[in-house]
Amino acid sequence: MRRQPIEVQTLYAELLERLIVAEAQRTLGSVPGGFVTKMIKGSEYYYFQQVDPGGRRRQSYVGRRSEQLDQLAQRYVQERGVAALDVAGIERLSALLRAGGVLRPDTASARVIRALADSGVFRLGGVLVGTHAFITLGNVLGVEWSGTGLRTQDVDIAAAQSISVAVSGRGTDLPGVLDQLDMGFLPVPAFDPAGNTTPFKVRGQGLRVDLLAPAVRAGQRDIRIPRFNAWAQPLKFLDYVMEDTVDAAAIDGGAVLVRVPTPARFALHKLIVANERPASMHPKREKDLWQAARILEVVLDERRGDLPIAWAALASRGAGWVRRATAGIRSLESSAPEVAGRLMTTIAIGRGER
Repeated sequence: MRRQPIEVQTLYAELLERLIVAEAQRTLGSVPGGFVTKMIKGSEYYYFQQVDPGGRRRQSYVGRRSEQLDQLAQRYVQERGVAALDVAGIERLSALLRAGGVLRPDTASARVIRALADSGVFRLGGVLVGTHAFITLGNVLGVEWSGTGLRTQDVDIAAAQSISVAVSGRGTDLPGVLDQLDMGFLPVPAFDPAGNTTPFKVRGQGLRVDLLAPAVRAGQRDIRIPRFNAWAQPLKFLDYVMEDTVDAAAIDGGAVLVRVPTPARFALHKLIVANERPASMHPKREKDLWQAARILEVVLDERRGDLPIAWAALASRGAGWVRRATAGIRSLESSAPEVAGRLMTTIAIGRGER
């Protein structure tokens, strides 16, 4: 592990602030594209023209030309100019951060994450989890890692079945977004004939997108996420990391705003998941433990107070959760004994023990 230079950490903080402000001030001009007119049977009509992520041009009907629509088109041009300045500033900061060595996803995964962000997946309660969340958290914590634990072509998005009233009535078409990328994504049929399609994969490649949701009961089958027009795979323990998330910047040619679990919860969740994996998934188990150790090293040094809070939330779920997490810490002792020992001490102090 290497600490990022303070200049890089400062640039990242500025980039994240700009992304949050841009998201909060999202206007008509934030929508990529432009208004065009067509003459049809002697009358003029407005269409909104866009180029989708795969490069295909498409037009959506707006209405017959009128004074109101002329004003709308003019306002779009004005706001588009302001939005372009925001984008230019974000791209400049992103270029500086890339030069500074920040962690970032591979090119193909970055395209997918950007398309999901632009379509509103993270505004609608989606949370980036898995290795891409780990990569993003490195920049949140201001560190650089290297190793096989950073390698993945899986883009994992977690989503709760229900969302708050604040975002009700809105949605996005996740399968459509992936199709528009023209990367060859195809739905992967469920193993269970009675199940539904959940993952999307590029044939002949490792690139894959999984939509996940917290399991609410044992043996639960795929969960419908209506606002994404897709089915999610239910997973145990996922609700724990989705309850406490933070804004983060996923950096590619530019940057997009995503949601990721808080570092402390991410690490404790990895400890639980590692010991739940069967023997056939030993490499993934080792990867879980490696990622947990890397996050914990930083949190124990710089955000130690986060761990008793995260542990209390875990323990409130019952003795089974505590047993599994403790077993995960014991597993960590073989590869990162110092981290495991400091974690146990921190948790004990948080409970008032000595």
